[in-house]
Amino acid sequence: MSRRSWVEQVMGLPVSVLARGASAGSAAADAAVRAVYAELREVDRVFSPYRDDSEVSRLGRGELGWADATPLVREVAGRCLRAAELTGGLFDATRPDGNWDPSGLVKGWATERAARLLTAVGELDWCLNAGGDVVVNCPSGEPFVVGIQDPLDPAAVKTSVAVSAGAVATSGTTARGAHLYDPRTGRAVTGRRLSITVVGPSLELADVLATAAFVSGDDWTDFLDRIAAYEGLCIAPDGTWRTTAGWPR
Repeated sequence: MSRRSWVEQVMGLPVSVLARGASAGSAAADAAVRAVYAELREVDRVFSPYRDDSEVSRLGRGELGWADATPLVREVAGRCLRAAELTGGLFDATRPDGNWDPSGLVKGWATERAARLLTAVGELDWCLNAGGDVVVNCPSGEPFVVGIQDPLDPAAVKTSVAVSAGAVATSGTTARGAHLYDPRTGRAVTGRRLSITVVGPSLELADVLATAAFVSGDDWTDFLDRIAAYEGLCIAPDGTWRTTAGWPR
């Protein structure tokens, strides 16, 4: 079976595509991957809170009003509101300083949205990985094995999960430190856990749920159990892990 891979730096993250199948070496596959990267760069241009010229930054400075924001920004704002409702407020795109920052939803949403370009290529299994948030589609039925990083040793894999269709998203403090805030207190979450990984059909929702579960209390498994088709794995500060009952073995 033919295999091919690509990797580029987008949104400040390594974004990789692994493809296999009869079409993996084709011009159609290469064009689809290039289109994926182009779409993710455009999303970064619009949504990055680290770019002074992004719409998110301009909204935060008051240079742009919501009525003048692009339809895509308003769509994401609506998705953030629905995510807040679904999670009972555990996910909130408004930072403690009052600025709107949809980063906790945008990466998963944008990656899943761009992945549709790969689905259009026939006879192709693919795995799209955006900085550890992964979406997979394998028409062949043969899964990709997705490694879950050990937060105590970022060069190591703690465990893995086989995925033939669906998503894997992780929230934690390994890469960016204590950057996740509890919307109920406005304070950064520290000490409770190192990471939470969520698997399920949608990367957008898995990403949101991983963030919400990370900031929740010890009842994080109860929280995830209320969302059908999504399962989670939590790694504690001592390196031990705990999963929801339906986590794939």
